[in-house]
Amino acid sequence: QVQLVESGGGLVQPGGSLRLSCAVSGRFFGINTMAWYRQAPGKERDLVAIITITTGSTNYADSVKGRFTISRDNAKNTVYLQMDSLKPEDTAVYYCNVKAWGWSTYDTWGQGTQVTVSS
Repeated sequence: QVQLVESGGGLVQPGGSLRLSCAVSGRFFGINTMAWYRQAPGKERDLVAIITITTGSTNYADSVKGRFTISRDNAKNTVYLQMDSLKPEDTAVYYCNVKAWGWSTYDTWGQGTQVTVSS
């Protein structure tokens, strides 16, 4: 079993910054990937950024490259999404996703955190 707790969303003006956090807990042996997705009203859930734990490699959606940074703290089993130069089109519910393994494989989603970019 894997549990995720997200935090850090809120209201910010265009050009501002926010940092999202996702803490992972539970009974598992290791984590394969940690990622952030987002879903705007009336749209599908899309991948924003992903990090592969074993290699540290990262990938980003084209719309956020150069503005968002995904990182992780292995000791704390926490993944972060630093969002800079925020735009109104970044407004969405942001979801953390973790793929982990143990006695089974786990594909777990966080509860979601609202990010609103508006003046």
